[in-house]
Amino acid sequence: MCTVRRAAFWGMLLVCALGILPEGLAEDRPRKLRVSTFSTVLTEVAQRVGGDHAEVSGHVPIGVDPHEFEPKPAVLKVVASADVVLLSAKHLEGYVGKLRQVAAPGARFVEVGSRIPSLWAAGSEGHRSKVEDPHWWHSVSNMQKAVRVVMEEFVSIQPENRAAFESNAAAYGRELEELQRWAKLKVSELPKDRRRLVTSHEAFGYFAKEYGFTVYAVEGLSASEQPSSKKVAELLGVIREQRVKAVFAQDAANPKVLKQVTSETGAVLGAPLWADGLGPGEASTYRGMFRSNVTAIVEGLK
Repeated sequence: MCTVRRAAFWGMLLVCALGILPEGLAEDRPRKLRVSTFSTVLTEVAQRVGGDHAEVSGHVPIGVDPHEFEPKPAVLKVVASADVVLLSAKHLEGYVGKLRQVAAPGARFVEVGSRIPSLWAAGSEGHRSKVEDPHWWHSVSNMQKAVRVVMEEFVSIQPENRAAFESNAAAYGRELEELQRWAKLKVSELPKDRRRLVTSHEAFGYFAKEYGFTVYAVEGLSASEQPSSKKVAELLGVIREQRVKAVFAQDAANPKVLKQVTSETGAVLGAPLWADGLGPGEASTYRGMFRSNVTAIVEGLK
């Protein structure tokens, strides 16, 4: 009898060590919140807010243009088991219908950008209609709102983890407050009459509003929109008239039009900006990406 009991004890110890729990015990173990994100920025937010209680799958790789991203079958398979799907929204993701078709009936779709006041940009040339600007994360204030949105959604799905989600969100929020103080101090180094930002891609409207810049973009809200010769001529005139010292390309790109702009105006090509999400290396975190952009802009325009 003792031998049988010892065998049972060691057998239970073995399955626990291997992570294999009996059916009754497995059901009692808390399941992590399954989160699918379609923004490199929201992947970070979900990871920071969810902490140990969330399993986050970020589907848009760093370096991929979110305007052009299309989910493949492997991504849809992951979405099918997600509890919550986080989207930048403001019409950035044109594939939401596909996601909803494969999602579980109880899955929560959260368009984070819809909870943040919108800016509107001119439509593509030849169209008078305004287009909602989806690049809301270029404002630290908006990021603070996004953290709150994600935290509240996580709590509503798993109220038993409220304390952890709120604590994680608060810690992340303090980091964003510090980043905001740094950004305002850095921008203050630049006289207001030099806060004119010429970019290859119209992605910095929220940044401009928060920090007092005027933006002139070569392309539209999507980098695939090509400018007309008339628009380029107007841009050249603005740069000469305003004596803009630097122009900025999106990410590591060096568009042909910006080369023309620099050669004809004498403005220099500034350090690349991360327009559509996080980047590699130091820009792989929101803090790193934002500090990189602010530093490049201020130093380039001084």
